[in-house]
Amino acid sequence: MAKTKVCYACTTCGFEAPRWVGRCPSCGAWNTMEETVTGETEKSGGKINARQRPGSGASPMLLNDVPEDVTIRTPTGISELDRVLGGGIVEGGLMLIGGDPGIGKSTLLLQVCANLCNNGKRVLYVSGEESARQIKLRANRLGIAAPGLYVLAETALDAVETRILELRPDAVVIDSVQTMYRPEMASAPGSVSQVRECTSLIMRICKENGIATFLVGHVTKEGSIAGPRMLEHMVDVVLYFEGDRQQDYRLLRAVKNRFGSVNELGVFRMTTQGMQVVENPSEELLSHRAKGASGSAVFCGMEGSRPLLCDVQALTAHTYYGTPRRTVNGADGGRVALLLAVLEKRAGLRVYDQDVYINVAGGLELSEPAADLALCVAAASSLKDVNVGTDIAVMGEVGLAGEVRPVPQCDRRIAECARLGFTTVIVPKENARRIAKTGDVRIIGVDTVMQALSVLF
Repeated sequence: MAKTKVCYACTTCGFEAPRWVGRCPSCGAWNTMEETVTGETEKSGGKINARQRPGSGASPMLLNDVPEDVTIRTPTGISELDRVLGGGIVEGGLMLIGGDPGIGKSTLLLQVCANLCNNGKRVLYVSGEESARQIKLRANRLGIAAPGLYVLAETALDAVETRILELRPDAVVIDSVQTMYRPEMASAPGSVSQVRECTSLIMRICKENGIATFLVGHVTKEGSIAGPRMLEHMVDVVLYFEGDRQQDYRLLRAVKNRFGSVNELGVFRMTTQGMQVVENPSEELLSHRAKGASGSAVFCGMEGSRPLLCDVQALTAHTYYGTPRRTVNGADGGRVALLLAVLEKRAGLRVYDQDVYINVAGGLELSEPAADLALCVAAASSLKDVNVGTDIAVMGEVGLAGEVRPVPQCDRRIAECARLGFTTVIVPKENARRIAKTGDVRIIGVDTVMQALSVLF
């Protein structure tokens, strides 16, 4: 006889409590406890949890006796996705991809399924949100005709497990994990307990059978994947799809990868034929840059192992309010306020009565400190109404004393600038001492922000 039990689970860490509390006792997050229902069954006169499953029964092995099999990677047929994954799909890997609704997650994965099928693989696409006819309509729109692609519209995970074991595919896509549920559990689909248990079962299936599995995850209004935080700890790879749905560019970023490097970035363009790879993102991002306008500076950032040039824009205008406005898009607002204070104190620029607007063109998010000098140069250029040369790139970290600190991988950044035709690169003097001359590029080393501004203006 089955019984139900009501408890409260934290959506951040998965901690369960018998009653509701405002703050999670485990992780300290506020207002994250949600009501969930668990089921218990009776067996041999004792109560056991219905969610418990038997283990694999494996025996312990000496570490030296574990075979050193070479990891086999299967290319997805999409170069940018292979870059982010570290070279391709690993057999038995569990990959989680999240993003805003309509960003293109399902479209990209359907293209991956088609490419795998064209290479002789058998793929199962499990959809809990769309019917098989809806998936067929999308495939027709994208021009996909994959002979080995199977489609299953199902939300009961036990039935999905049965179909997977019957079909024995090489890869599985589950869209999405929040729609899957275990029938023997009384809680609703998408709850903390359902998401946790469904992911645990999917992980066991893919590891035991060597099936590469993609999970699509919904995101919350804060941008994180919905469900308990431990969901990201259970999977092997966590990918985030970023970008504005009003723009064509989409950014695929790896924040966790057990099979490769993290913080790699893939750049795509959304078209009527699906996700198209952007082969030269630096040239694309700078193609629409305004020529001869003030308040614009070119910065070369590092996204994983890829140097990427972007246009950092600033606009200053006299304020008519008591407190000037600071609007930042694509950078950290607190960091921009710090840099404006450095310009005020160390460089003698009057910004206390100026509204300052910062924008990074193309929808990029600059998080590395190496962009500090480019932000300062763009703001000073707009304030002085003097344009920076179109063949000049700027990079460097700025301290509170106005000093310019060295940046990592400066040689690769300069090589990318030279490839795109930039003739002058302003870098920290410490980097300039250790870098050999690259082609016709003139490397100028600076110690302080004031020195950089005097060179440019």
